[in-house]
Amino acid sequence: MCGIAGYVGRSLVDPEQRKQVLTDMMDMIVHRGPNSAGQFIDDRAAMGFRRLSIIDLEGGNQPIYNENEDKVITFNGEIYNFPALKKTLIAAGHRFSTKADTEVILHGYEEWGTDVVKKLRGMFSFVIYDRKTGELFGARDHFGIKPFYYSLLDNGDFLYGSEIKSFLPYPAFERKLNKKALKPFLFFQYSAMDTETFFEGVYKLPEGHCFTLKDGKMQIRKFWDMNFREGRESLDEIVDEIDDAVVESVNAHRIADVEVGSFLSSGVDSSFVAAVLRPDKTYSVGFDKTYNEAMYAEKLADHLHINHSSRVVSADEAFEAFPKIQWYLDEPDANPSCVPLYFLSELASRELRVVMSGEGADELFAGYQDYGPYTKVEAVIVLANVLKHLPKPFRKGLLRLLKKSKRNFRGKLEIVRSLDEPRNFFVGQAKIMEESEAESLLTAPYRKSKSVREILDPIFDRSRGLSNIKQMQYNDIHHFMTKDILLKADKMSMAHSLELRVPLLDRKLAEVAEKVPTPYLIKGKTSKFAFRQAASRHLPKEWFNRKKMGFPTPIKAWLETETYYKQVRELFAMDFAGEFFDQAAILKLLDDTYAKKVNGRRKVWTIFTFLTWYKAYFIDWQPKRSA
Repeated sequence: MCGIAGYVGRSLVDPEQRKQVLTDMMDMIVHRGPNSAGQFIDDRAAMGFRRLSIIDLEGGNQPIYNENEDKVITFNGEIYNFPALKKTLIAAGHRFSTKADTEVILHGYEEWGTDVVKKLRGMFSFVIYDRKTGELFGARDHFGIKPFYYSLLDNGDFLYGSEIKSFLPYPAFERKLNKKALKPFLFFQYSAMDTETFFEGVYKLPEGHCFTLKDGKMQIRKFWDMNFREGRESLDEIVDEIDDAVVESVNAHRIADVEVGSFLSSGVDSSFVAAVLRPDKTYSVGFDKTYNEAMYAEKLADHLHINHSSRVVSADEAFEAFPKIQWYLDEPDANPSCVPLYFLSELASRELRVVMSGEGADELFAGYQDYGPYTKVEAVIVLANVLKHLPKPFRKGLLRLLKKSKRNFRGKLEIVRSLDEPRNFFVGQAKIMEESEAESLLTAPYRKSKSVREILDPIFDRSRGLSNIKQMQYNDIHHFMTKDILLKADKMSMAHSLELRVPLLDRKLAEVAEKVPTPYLIKGKTSKFAFRQAASRHLPKEWFNRKKMGFPTPIKAWLETETYYKQVRELFAMDFAGEFFDQAAILKLLDDTYAKKVNGRRKVWTIFTFLTWYKAYFIDWQPKRSA
């Protein structure tokens, strides 16, 4: 695990300046790799690397070169099938100079060209530079576990890195806010544009994509995607396959020359991972009795004979750390779970460099409440399931009648959903406010942006013909998961130089998940049904059936406490906030939330998040001034 940063371009002529600029870029991400640093610089390219030593502690420093040193690589991530790939490449005549997984990618590129990405199993973002041709090749892993940002500047220079903040010291980089990003953020709580970021001219390489850059021209292509379909397996057969795949994936993710621990919450996902891994150490955090999963995690750790560490995070600690949290995230993320994840990573980093966690199971195996029934009335659930299988013309006609009817009845929403297309009602796992409300709070320059439908429809277009649940899964995998869940998982762990591995987001496990028959995804009111059946072979009953909590964070209690209300109000009242928001409106929203007149906690928290992030990047941070 590490961080990468670099540039391709000739605008910086002086060799010493080229080196100093690259060093400054690397210094911005020292938290990603505090153990060592490496550089490659010629008259066209500069490649920087910060290392967190996990595999081949002595010999795995980067950049790494091929045999004749005409190609060079920097890489962030882990390749879990590298021993098998290395054996194949040695048989093909390649000579290795290290024991690190990085070198497998480089020799694989020599052997298979850009198709090397199709051979890799793991989490990765990397660049390979061809010193003869000047071509740069790079890629981001299948799910987007590891971040990759880039910017093609007006002067032709190309910047890339694990984090956007590494671009800030580059002389030709202009730090500008992308005005189009704010309105969708207020709806979704995270940076929701397709490849655009909150920084104008900075883009995310999409998950499962690779690129080539030559002579200032960039070509991007997809190399992998989920292939959801309806398998023909019986329940017992698919549960066997899930169980085998999870166990195999966790074991593959063990590979390291250092100790591997695990996060542990009260949910089935991290519990399943921990039960298979059986690490020496697990970790959890909480706030108070209402918002604390640690007690459940400790019980499971005792049952599994694992040493468990936990801590309680105070509100004072949370608010003090919040500007740092948003700084490390690169883009604002108002998911409240960023806070406990930051402190959880800090706790684990006191003892370890590597932990596993349970991200991905909800998306791959249908764990979210929005996928399942909205009602508890069994008869309505049964009726809705029957209606889903009626001929399409009949369903369309009945849907039109129900939507026109002003009469409401118990279970109407469930029946409408069963007849409708997900694109007409599903927006993912976080809807903070209506688009119209976001527009009413924003000043004129920030109201123009893509609509929610314009953002999500291209994703739904790629999942046509699938069951409603699988369409929703596909949407979340390519939006909520990659833009929120995995973003915060990477940034919060790497803020503390901790590698976070996610064995439930594995290419081989995905090959099982994508064919699970829809009836086995959700059964009655039970989400992740087949996955839970597999977990039941490793966990006590109260764990594999436990209701999802998902890092509960007491933002309502915080915003109704005078100390923190005043802290938020001070930020809302600052002059710069008026650039973006109708300040009278956001102050009223805050005041009414504090007075318990409205339940506006998520809206307030989302606005607070953006203003905190903006202040960190555009007001508080200033470039170094040369003497």
